[in-house]
Formats: sequence, structure tokens, C-alpha cells
Amino acid sequence: MLINPPAEIDIRSYGEPERPDRHDFFQLVLPLSGDLLIDVGGTAGRLVPGSASVIEPGLLHSQAGTAPNRSLILDLDPAALADDVAERLARKPVIQLPAPAMRLIEYMELLLADKAAVTTNVQHWVPLLLDGLLQQAPRPKSRLTLLLHAMTARPELPWTTGQMADKAALSISRLHELFQTELGSTPRAWLSQLRLRKAMDMLARSHLPLAEIAFCCGYADQSALTHAMRRAGQMSPAAYRKQAQELATKTP
Repeated sequence: MLINPPAEIDIRSYGEPERPDRHDFFQLVLPLSGDLLIDVGGTAGRLVPGSASVIEPGLLHSQAGTAPNRSLILDLDPAALADDVAERLARKPVIQLPAPAMRLIEYMELLLADKAAVTTNVQHWVPLLLDGLLQQAPRPKSRLTLLLHAMTARPELPWTTGQMADKAALSISRLHELFQTELGSTPRAWLSQLRLRKAMDMLARSHLPLAEIAFCCGYADQSALTHAMRRAGQMSPAAYRKQAQELATKTP
């Protein structure tokens, strides 16, 4: 399909609506946290973690963030792609990500903390990601879309599986089935990951008190946030903030 395609990869955040732009490469917008409004070729949409946008070369597009957000941005040289790959990418302006692709994106997010590791691994990672995206059969809009948007916008709410099912107009058993099929997760586990990603993003990008960040992300208190981060193999909130902000000051 393709061999070691040249690629540029970065994590970006978006604020006020940007001036529409176009470029001569394929760009994949892969949300990590938050809520992103995107307009591609005059078609507007909303991206949340678990979805993605493919912007083909020459297509006018713009992005705007309505809340704190982070997205993995992958730029691909179309000359490095086989013709059928380029054609199939162009047919997928907005897609729901399969579980394996989501895991690959989470893996690359971790690697981006070490630029040397990214340089070494991106040539293997890109073909795997594209295989995951292109092998996914087209399917109708997910029954979970409205629920995922609501949870992403208000992760601090005390979501129960019953409330999630009501929001999605599904039975609880069907809710669990769709989460497993489409996201490779349970509703509670997906919510936990969403809250943790938002908390880590706020720690890295704000100077809000730790207790306030914990509350905004759905944790009972700072201690609960600390426990969640350590359970996920992370350092304490204060240590994570210090490391992330020090790294940001060293990054050109």
C-alpha cells in the first residue's frame, strides 16, 4: 500500500475560528481531548475523541475550538501514497475511528513526549494507522454520537449508565454493546478516560488550582484525581503539571 511515507506529526490546540486555509498535502485531524468545530470544503462538523477528519490537498478548511482541546495532526505527502490510498482517503472527510486506530493514536500521543522516539517509530505507525482507517467499512452515523458530544462537553456531570442510555435513546444493554463494538470500551471506562485526558490537558495548559481542575473534570476532589492518575500509571497532578509546562517552555 505504501512504504515509510514522509509525514509531519504534531499536537495542536485551536481557539477562535481561523482564517480558511488550504495546503498541498493530506491532513488528518485526530482529536485527543475537547471539542473541535471544523469546516472542510463548506461542510461543517464537530469532532470529539473517537472521530477524525481527513482534509484532502487543495480543499479549503478551517477549525475552531469551543473549549480546551488538543488534536493530533498528521500531514501526509500525497506523492508517497498509492493512488488507491489517496482516493480512499479523499472519500472519508469525517469518520468514526475503530478501536484499534484509537489505541494507535493514544500510543503516538505518549510517544510525542519523546521526539527521538517519534522519529524512530512514526514510519511504522503511519501505515498501521492508515490500514486501520481504510479497512473500516462505511457505516451509518453512530447512535452514540449525541451522547459522546454531551459527555465530552460536560464530563464533570455525574453520568450514570442509565443517564447515558437515556441520552442515546438506547437500553443499557444496547449501550454497552455499542460501546464495545465501536469504541472497544465500556461506558464507564470511556468516561474515565475522557475525564483523565481533560484533566491532564488542563494541568499542562492552565494554572488553575488542582482542586478546581479535579472538580471541572468530574472528580470529587484533588485526592480522587491523584488516585486516577496514579492508577493510569501517571505521576501526581502537581508533578505532571510541572513536567508538562517545563517541556512546553523548551519546545520551539
